[in-house]
Amino acid sequence: MIVIAGTLAFDSTKRSILDDAFETMRAASLQEAGCYEYQCYVSRTDPGLAFFFEKWEDDAAVAAHMQAPHMAVFGKVFGEIGVKGVDIKKYSGATEGPLQ
Repeated sequence: MIVIAGTLAFDSTKRSILDDAFETMRAASLQEAGCYEYQCYVSRTDPGLAFFFEKWEDDAAVAAHMQAPHMAVFGKVFGEIGVKGVDIKKYSGATEGPLQ
């Protein structure tokens, strides 16, 4: 399993643009082979900070996602929302089970 997680700092006055774009992106991504989860949440304490969390079957699924047309469309939104920083990482070899 591959986990993608990280943050995106953006202009908080552009939140509605991010919300709309992400919902479109999420719906399309969840239709992709190997996509198990695709989430974005805006911080409760910093309205200009979004958290991303994705779960994928393998590297091939992530690679296909990165080439998907909706990924290119979502990338264009970054210019519209005043991106100030991106820190998104890939974690591979993850196993999943209950916390306790």
